[in-house]
Order: sequence, then structure tokens, then C-alpha cells
Amino acid sequence: MKILIIGGTVFLGRHLVEAALERGHEVTLFNRGRHNPELFPQVEKLTGDRNKDLAALAGKLWDAAIDTCGYLPGAVHASATFLSGSVAHYTYISSVSVYEDRTRPGTNEESPLCTLTDEQLREAEAVELVNPIVAINYGELYGGLTALCERAAEESMPGRTLVIRPGLLVGPHDYSDRFTYWVERIAQGGEVLAPGRATRQVQLIDDRDLAEWIVRLVEDRRSGTYNATGPDYALSMLRILEECKAVSQSDAAFTWASEAFLIEQGAQPWQELPLWIPDVDDTVLCDKAVDAGLRFRPLSETIRDTLAWSQTRSGNERRVAGIKPEKETGLLRAWHEPAAALSLPQK
Repeated sequence: MKILIIGGTVFLGRHLVEAALERGHEVTLFNRGRHNPELFPQVEKLTGDRNKDLAALAGKLWDAAIDTCGYLPGAVHASATFLSGSVAHYTYISSVSVYEDRTRPGTNEESPLCTLTDEQLREAEAVELVNPIVAINYGELYGGLTALCERAAEESMPGRTLVIRPGLLVGPHDYSDRFTYWVERIAQGGEVLAPGRATRQVQLIDDRDLAEWIVRLVEDRRSGTYNATGPDYALSMLRILEECKAVSQSDAAFTWASEAFLIEQGAQPWQELPLWIPDVDDTVLCDKAVDAGLRFRPLSETIRDTLAWSQTRSGNERRVAGIKPEKETGLLRAWHEPAAALSLPQK
């Protein structure tokens, strides 16, 4: 197949390219050429800004397109419409963030989606005028915008659109550092601050498993919507941390601080202590995807490969997520010696 990938050089995009090439497909990339331009010298590369200029896509034909970076409905509508006569099949990479309440037990592809008010839509349009990519950081808008992106893709190519709603993506080349923080921190050993309930359920999926599965769905020209969370068993925070320790063979010792304490002391969920959202267990169902062939590699393999990749990074490279060592030390001291909490900075 001839596959056009919009994006294709960052995390999921690069793994999609690798999976497509591994399966013998001919790949074309369309992006701005700003991220990892040295990757994939063997593939055709078209340069352009999908939010402003699609001219580089004119006059070409592909069997399928995969849109990995559509954050605004207008941009997704424009690209899908532009390509409607050039590709037979369009895949839009969405997110489980589209769900109105993904913590509700039994959340599946038919569950209610986020919506935006007219005022929020106007705000999103204002953001689009200034800097479209900023929209992904608008937590209160992201779910609604992404739901509208799904609709835009389907309306532009009815019956020929595949929508994938991933959960937390992990593995090598993860620029978010949300999973990588734990892999790196536990490999360092020593006392590790662990957040909340050890039994809290977490969902995540290795980016490479997702990419390979998506390419197979594209080959079959599947349409419809699929959640892509994982794994296919109940995964606790404790198991994640213990697996990290086993893989790295470190002497890490976990101190589980209560959510109430962490919130009181100003610890930031998700950003400073990744994978932790107070009082929340992830519950998005992925049965439909599993029935369609989604498979999950062992967690230990994901941890091993993530650790190997992280060790190639410069120690000076900024980590996007994770608590600073001095703050972790202060919180651990305060947990063990409550009087010490009085002297901790709140920010």
C-alpha cells in the first residue's frame, strides 16, 4: 500500500512509519520538517504546515492516510476534505480524552463525549488564530476539540474513516516523560516517593503495539471507532513500580504517601508524579480493539526498552514530567516527620 502519514517523526508517528515499512508499505510523510528531519531518509517527504498550506499534497494519490497530529477541527476538516479524492481511507488518531467521564466504569466507544459551549468554541478559534498547537494544552478544551476533530474527519470522508482513541502511550521516544519518569527514577534506586493507593488501576499501551495494530487495520480498511487502552488485564500502580525495579535491578524502596498528604503539600498530580490522578482509576474498555486483533507485549519489555532508550538521552536534556529530586526528598521527610511539613515550600 501507499500510505501518507501526516506527522510521522514524533513518538506514535515514527512508530507508525517503522511498522508500515516493516510490513512492506510505501510511506510518504507530510509535516513541517521541524522534528527529527533526519529520520527515514528512504521515504518521500513533503513539507508543509497542515494548518495553513496543503499544496504539497496536490496531484498525488495514496491508498490511505493516517493523521497523527490533528488538534483543531478546522485543520482536520481541511486535510480530510483536501485528501478525499486522493486517498481511499483516512485514519484519525484521537484520544480517550474525548469522553465526558472516562472514570465511569464501563466507558466504551458509545459513551458520552465532551462538548464545547459557544464561548469555548470562540476561545478555541482565538487560540487557533494565535497558535494552533497551543490548543492541545488547553485541558478544558482538548476533549471537546478532539471530539469535533473526529466528527470533521468522518464528515469529510463518510464511511472511509477510522478513529483510534488511545489511552496513555508509553515506550521509547516518549517525549511526555510520564512513564519514563518512573523507569528512570526507579533505576536510580533509593527511597522513591509513590503516590496514593498502591492498588490504583492504571491503563497504558506500548506505542509500538498500537502502531503495528493501526497499520493492520489500515490494510483491512477498517472504519469506525476503537478505544486503544491497555493492557488486557488489571494493572496496578504497584505492579508498574515493582516491574520497573525488577527490570533495572535497583535497590529502590517505595514509600506510599497518601493522596491527602500529597495534595496538602502541593504535589502536582500527573505532572510531578506521573500516572497519578487523585481518586481516579482508569476504566476505559478496549474489548472492541482486542477483538480486532490488538495485542500487548509484556510490561517488562516496554520497561526494558524505555530504560535503554532513556540511557541514550543527555543528562542535561529537560524532562517534561517528574518531580524534582529536592522536592521529592522534602516530601519524603515530611511524610516521615510530620513537623517537617511546616517548613516545605508549597510551590
